[in-house]
Amino acid sequence: MKRLLLTMMAFALFAITVSPALAELVDGVGTIRIEPYSDGGYPYPIMLHSPATFNISVQPGGDPTCYPHIFLVMTNTSYQGLADDVTVNWTSDAIPDLVITTWHEETDNSVKVPPGTVEGAAYTVASLRSHLNTTESIYWAFEPFLGAGTFLNRTKREFTVTLPSISPRMLVYALGKIGEYDKSGGVICPSPTAPFDNRVPPTQPGLVIPELAVMFLIASSFGAFALYSLRRKKM
Repeated sequence: MKRLLLTMMAFALFAITVSPALAELVDGVGTIRIEPYSDGGYPYPIMLHSPATFNISVQPGGDPTCYPHIFLVMTNTSYQGLADDVTVNWTSDAIPDLVITTWHEETDNSVKVPPGTVEGAAYTVASLRSHLNTTESIYWAFEPFLGAGTFLNRTKREFTVTLPSISPRMLVYALGKIGEYDKSGGVICPSPTAPFDNRVPPTQPGLVIPELAVMFLIASSFGAFALYSLRRKKM
């Protein structure tokens, strides 16, 4: 009886854990992936100096995703420290580089950005601030990238973000509009005026943040743990 009860409890826990993921794959929202990403929010597992290189793709539930747009969010300190424009470069020479010159400031935690998305596809300012580990205002930019007429699929594409700031700290997200394949394998995209209905999950942004003080702090923490483990083995 106890074994049966434990089995049922394990199955229930599995169902609770897996159901949200399955739902996400069914409706497609949240199937864009940028790697490497910051899992669980700042500051782990990644800290990248600028320029930072990522790859982007979509999971099956969102393949294909049309009209890909990059969504960049930085702290006020990072924005004020800009020495030049932020750029996005692709490894393919056929794709034009993107130079970002337009930024929008947000201070209200309840605001959802960017605009023009379906319910549940935008990000709250509160969430973005949390991942940036800041209480400052934030600046965001939302621009089409990958070139006109292109779309995201399960093939990973590599791009590099350059953040020329004296205090860089920026999240890298992407949004798009889910399309479909016709019988011949061609891509049918929704209307250009349709809302964005696919995105990178809020907890999985790319992260550009080369702050040495934080890096040294994390390194010292790992060092202390390693030293403690070594001492325990000698005892």
